[in-house]
Amino acid sequence: MGNRAPMLIPIRDHNPSTQKPYVTWGLMGINILIFMAYWGRMDDINVFVPLYNTWALQPIDVSHGSEFYTLLSYQFLHGGFMHLAGNMLFLWIFGDNLEEELGHLGFLGFYLMSGVAAGLMQALADPGSYIPIIGASGAIAGVMGGYMLLFPKAKVDVLLLIIIFFKIFSFRAWLVLGVWFGFQLWSTFTGGDSGVAWLAHVGGFIAGATLMLPIWWRKGGFDFWQRSQGHPDHPETKYGPLTRSSIPKIRRTR
Repeated sequence: MGNRAPMLIPIRDHNPSTQKPYVTWGLMGINILIFMAYWGRMDDINVFVPLYNTWALQPIDVSHGSEFYTLLSYQFLHGGFMHLAGNMLFLWIFGDNLEEELGHLGFLGFYLMSGVAAGLMQALADPGSYIPIIGASGAIAGVMGGYMLLFPKAKVDVLLLIIIFFKIFSFRAWLVLGVWFGFQLWSTFTGGDSGVAWLAHVGGFIAGATLMLPIWWRKGGFDFWQRSQGHPDHPETKYGPLTRSSIPKIRRTR
């Protein structure tokens, strides 16, 4: 039944940026290029074992005070095409607006620190684990946490997939990201898919919201929320008829 359950996938927001997000594009490019360098050879034990041993985050090493560099390097490795594609989609949707708020170098630091915090939370929760942790999910969770704090009522389009049919709905960012975060928490406490570092997602999201607090406070804190009502301070993007459902209409016959 699991593979026939409806899927909700964020595909874009209505929050345009006025600057070119060079760091967001650069991070996406680096992740893709690194993945392409070993994609196709992932079944080769002589490739992925040394790769993961050297660059993936292994909690046992960090907890013993070694290989701290992997808190950065693990963020640029992915275990498969869908793993990479999902992370890059979320980065593309939410990264540009935070880069505009923080500046290029500020956003880069924010992104990497969120990823470090995510990795540390996962490692500290299971310090004796030899299981390697990889992926940009923790850093991108930080981007999502910061986005929700600044733009809680920005519109986000979500694709609802039911078997072969789809329809696009618009929801506020606080609902889309809040539901996502709630699912990460639920999966953390129930076990979820054992191959996913759920706690890293939770840690990254909390770290991103925390790191964004000074910017939120500088904008006025609760007064900023009241003044903007949670909306971006510029007109939202309007999209065309892509939101039309693909479910065929059957005309009634007499």
